[in-house]
Amino acid sequence: MSDRAALMDLMAPIRGRVVAASALQVVYAVSALVPFVCVAELARELLAPGPPDGARVWTIAAVAIGGLLVRFLAFGAAGAIMHFADADLQLHLRRRMAAHLARVPLGWFTDRNSGQVKKAVQDDVREMHHLVAHALLDLLAAVVTPLAALAYLLTVDWRLTLVTLLPVPLFAVAFAVMMRGFGDQMSRWAEANERINAAVVEFVRGIAVIKTFGQTQRSYRRFAEAVDDFADFFGAWVRPMLRLSGLSMALISPPTMLLVVLAGGALFVSQGWLAAPDVLPFALVGVGLTAPFLTLDMGSMRLRRAAESAGKVAALLDSPVLPEPEEPVAPEGSRVEFRGVGFSYDGETQVLREIDLVMEPGMVTALVGPSGSGKSTLAKLLPRFHDVTEGAVLIGGQDVRAIGSDRLYRHVGFVFQEVQLLRAPVAANIALGRPGAGTEEIERAARAAQIHDRILALPRGYDSVIGEDAHLSGGEAQRVSIARALLADAPILVLDEATAFADPESESAIQDALSTLIAGRTLLVIAHRLSTITGADQILVLDGGAVGERGVHADLLAQDGPYARQWAAYARASERDWTHDEEVVR
Repeated sequence: MSDRAALMDLMAPIRGRVVAASALQVVYAVSALVPFVCVAELARELLAPGPPDGARVWTIAAVAIGGLLVRFLAFGAAGAIMHFADADLQLHLRRRMAAHLARVPLGWFTDRNSGQVKKAVQDDVREMHHLVAHALLDLLAAVVTPLAALAYLLTVDWRLTLVTLLPVPLFAVAFAVMMRGFGDQMSRWAEANERINAAVVEFVRGIAVIKTFGQTQRSYRRFAEAVDDFADFFGAWVRPMLRLSGLSMALISPPTMLLVVLAGGALFVSQGWLAAPDVLPFALVGVGLTAPFLTLDMGSMRLRRAAESAGKVAALLDSPVLPEPEEPVAPEGSRVEFRGVGFSYDGETQVLREIDLVMEPGMVTALVGPSGSGKSTLAKLLPRFHDVTEGAVLIGGQDVRAIGSDRLYRHVGFVFQEVQLLRAPVAANIALGRPGAGTEEIERAARAAQIHDRILALPRGYDSVIGEDAHLSGGEAQRVSIARALLADAPILVLDEATAFADPESESAIQDALSTLIAGRTLLVIAHRLSTITGADQILVLDGGAVGERGVHADLLAQDGPYARQWAAYARASERDWTHDEEVVR
């Protein structure tokens, strides 16, 4: 779908009001011209040979006053209708986008940064405001007013009308040259803005870590480079346009138009082709004949930008949603099975292939392997962040695609390293998986997650809002997410080792909380520290998206294969870290 088509489709909910406001704007555009025409006609009447016709003079004056009244009423009504329509459209689109984002696969968000989503939901929808509330009406007036003025001038003298229009073709040529490649440049402009948005979000969200490791200058440099790149691109785009823009605007400016009208009028009068009073309508109306072209110029740019934004909003709304079964089934138990699972992000490159795995209730299964081996991808297939492209993932004998999201997330919980907390009270964040949970249940989960005392120390306790009066460390936020998983009480848990980057004090608290969380549950854990999974019931070693080895820790060491080599490397690294820590203490 083209950007223009997407724009028309998105505006469908307010189409009726747009038509009504457009009709009023046509009335406004014509009535705005009436006073000028009346002044010109009044002057022609008063300057004509012989005594003026009093009745006609008063009629002209009455028409002028009526035109002014109609102009103000039509303008106000059209503007009010479109502003209310714009507010409703923005609310409708944001609600629609929020509802759609709630239905896309969770893996969709891993492929996009926060800046891109924020730009679509906030900036691109806002970009459509000027189009709906202003540009459409301005563009309509910019077309109707010159046409009405042209029709009137043709009734006065068609020859001088053509002379008055002489600057217009020159303006059109200059404008066409100036607008060459505008669509491509606008696309680059939007991409540059997205990069700036992403850099800002990355800088702000990571400022604590950035300062901790003394990388403020490096992180700020990324933002500065994004801004500099935008400035270089924008300067290279706009600089050549400035001369043409100045020339094109000068060609249709009021002084130029007045000069053309007076020169043409003087010639016509001197040749006896036109009476002197008949030049006055051209001086009053003809001078303003091209004034709306400036609005047309700016409005067309706004229209292109709005169309570009509408295309991005439409693209987001067209993102494939997670297919939901018409008749969801219920899993029978918490046995997990991967049958011949294969997966590809783009439909071409296989990230996973021929994965077979059985997880019995209460069993701990660990995934290990080098970076890029497919551990995270495989783990995210269980809570259905993505759908498999080959084979099937089953829970309790039922394909996860047939279970339905609501029921699936009551059976599968997950705790990842990157904690996501809402800007909401701490209690609401813990009860996210069970919105109807009572205060006692929430506090019980928080105690089990070793975070209850820290929450009570907040200004408003459990009512403190994350990001406002509740500022938690990474380890504390992780324990809130563990409390959330405890309260949800899902029998199956996917765990991306939550202590991989925690400080020793937080690690101890998190490990205690995790011990409570995983008790009796079927666990699939992505292992970063091999020492934490030596007691796992089964370990899968992934290599290149396939299972290279599987077994328990002792058996895998005895095989002296990839796992044994990885364990040896891990042991050497741990020994170096321990030796270094001892030297620091000394």
